[in-house]
Order: sequence, then C-alpha cells, then structure tokens
Amino acid sequence: MASKKDNFLEYVFKIKEDLHWSTGQDGQVTVDMENKGFTNRLAQKFFHKPPVSHIELEGMGSFIFGCIDGKRSVYDIGLLVHEEFKDQAEPLYERLSVYMKQLENLGFIEKS
Repeated sequence: MASKKDNFLEYVFKIKEDLHWSTGQDGQVTVDMENKGFTNRLAQKFFHKPPVSHIELEGMGSFIFGCIDGKRSVYDIGLLVHEEFKDQAEPLYERLSVYMKQLENLGFIEKS
C-alpha cells in the first residue's frame, strides 16, 4: 500500500514479462488477455466466450503503452504525451494517473 508521502508521478512501470501484445502497422497496440478462472471457464463452456480476449488500445492509450519501458517515470511519460498530443491530453496528469492505475489493475504493467 502506498504511503501518503509517495508521489505517483515518480513511479516507474514496466510491461509484465508474461504479457502477450503486439503493435500494428498503424501503431495501435493489441493486448492478448487470457480469460482465466472458474467464472471464465463457465462462460467459455456455456456462452462460447473466447479463452483469450484481444484488447485494442487506441490512440493515446497505444502511445502511452509504448512509452512504458521500466525506465521512465509517470511524470516523464506525461511530458512525452503532452509533446505528442498537446491540449488533447489535458488534464494530463489526472488522466495519465487513472490510465496507468487501470493498466496496473488489469495486470498489464507493474512497478519496476
């Protein structure tokens, strides 16, 4: 659990090593997420849900994902996002923080 003194913008994330993903010619990132667990097995058997979901990260999301390298902090990634997307990225760090936390919760990235 993070203490009150932690600054999220100083965190450095890396893409999880066991994550399967690819980048298309257009730069769009697609993450292959394996649907595991009892509930997912039931859904696969009875509702013909796929064992792997293909999550497409569009536009800014693909750009951000491509910046995650285990070396750049959230702050550094924000600078790159602002340089690329200008005012479209605003409110920059609020949006970026939420997005990074979402990627972490999905198991796509982890703190390095």
